[in-house]
Amino acid sequence: MTAHHSHGEQLLEINGVELCTETFGDRADPAIVLVAGAAASMLWWDIELCARIAGHGRFVVRYDHRDTGRSTCCPPGRPDYTFTDLALDVLGIQDALRIDSAHVVCQSMFGGAGLILGVDHPDRVASLTFVSTSTGADALPPPSSELSMPTEPDFSDAGAVVEYVVDGARAYAGGSPYFDETAIRALAELDVARARSYPSTLVNHFAIEPDGPASGGFGDIMAPTLVVHGDHDPLLPLPHGEALRDAVPGAELLVLKGAGHDLPRPVWDDFVPALVRHTEGGGS
Repeated sequence: MTAHHSHGEQLLEINGVELCTETFGDRADPAIVLVAGAAASMLWWDIELCARIAGHGRFVVRYDHRDTGRSTCCPPGRPDYTFTDLALDVLGIQDALRIDSAHVVCQSMFGGAGLILGVDHPDRVASLTFVSTSTGADALPPPSSELSMPTEPDFSDAGAVVEYVVDGARAYAGGSPYFDETAIRALAELDVARARSYPSTLVNHFAIEPDGPASGGFGDIMAPTLVVHGDHDPLLPLPHGEALRDAVPGAELLVLKGAGHDLPRPVWDDFVPALVRHTEGGGS
């Protein structure tokens, strides 16, 4: 299997904002667009994970959401966009990269963007994968009582911000044996250093208007759907993933043993082959 290196970051003008994107692999291969969770730049889709997926014959796209990394930022606490705008950003990236239909992989909160894409734009979505996300149904279990998030840092102190990010990632790992503090700290340092506005990154996604599809819900998704969920997820315990599988017609569930609300390296051997199987055919 050949190693697939990044084609470098590029800033794209999309929907009136700048979005920083990076691609891996051969443009002729089926396209996979990776949509990170709340407050997560593209860096949280590990570069080695992207390269590994590309090595299986996929054209992999990762990008900085609005308010993360090198993409356009709003003032802290004042995001001027909705979940629908974030879903349309995915389509704008597909347009810019000349991808008619992509396999879309959405993490955590931005499963909401995947839902909008799957219901309102089915012609642009070859398949959906929901990682560590939920239907949001009221009856589902609350976060684990063990989940204690760190208090907001002094944003002018980069070191304190890095500690906050590391502590948050540790909490989201949910006691997983796979939490790698050294790797997360290196990622957090890079993330804080390259971001346009780290205060915006940490607060704005939680202030967005969470709208849904124009018409329909999870039951109206026609794209082949894979649900991926860690059995240690403290924020959205496993029943959230099971409910999502049950809500989408024909969906399959992959339980990542030992993973929390994240995709730690030791589960890649399960995640990557499942994603590669799920994204065969389609995507151009």
